[in-house]
Amino acid sequence: MDSILSKSVADSCAAVQSLLAQQVAFDKIAAAVVQALRAGSKILSCGNGGSAADAMHLAEELTGRYRSNRRSLPGVCLSADATALTCIANDFGFDEIFARQVEGFGVTGDVLVCFSSSGNSPNILRALAVARQRGVKTVALLGKGGGKAKGKADFEIIVDSADSGRVQEAHTVIMHALLEVVEREFPA
Repeated sequence: MDSILSKSVADSCAAVQSLLAQQVAFDKIAAAVVQALRAGSKILSCGNGGSAADAMHLAEELTGRYRSNRRSLPGVCLSADATALTCIANDFGFDEIFARQVEGFGVTGDVLVCFSSSGNSPNILRALAVARQRGVKTVALLGKGGGKAKGKADFEIIVDSADSGRVQEAHTVIMHALLEVVEREFPA
């Protein structure tokens, strides 16, 4: 049992450490998010499975708070509304669950943050495409080499790991660092 924990910790540390090589990409993402929020635009987020939980986490930290009692900021998770997801999946197919919501909610100036450990989810690829058509800036937080989403977003960070769990852990570090920047720029 100890070897499983030791390996998990070592692999997680390596995945998180790989983020240091992507400081420039992180700074661009943070600047885009802050610029959008300053302009009164919103941050949309989406993902599947554990990445849906990451997307929900980002949205709730924006509208609620991360560390400081600053004003609420507009964060909307496209993975969170079961009625929208089931309606869209039933009527248009699962590949459209995020794209339809981006079409309905996304406007020029907004930012869409997509979480995907593989980068191969068709619904993430469709959301990125529709966001681009609507003038919504796009961020892809990926792993496993980036998959089919690599190069499809305005900004991307690809975690250097092939393990979904380690990728999601690194995505949480990115998200929390991003929230620290946001709260520095929008003090209480």
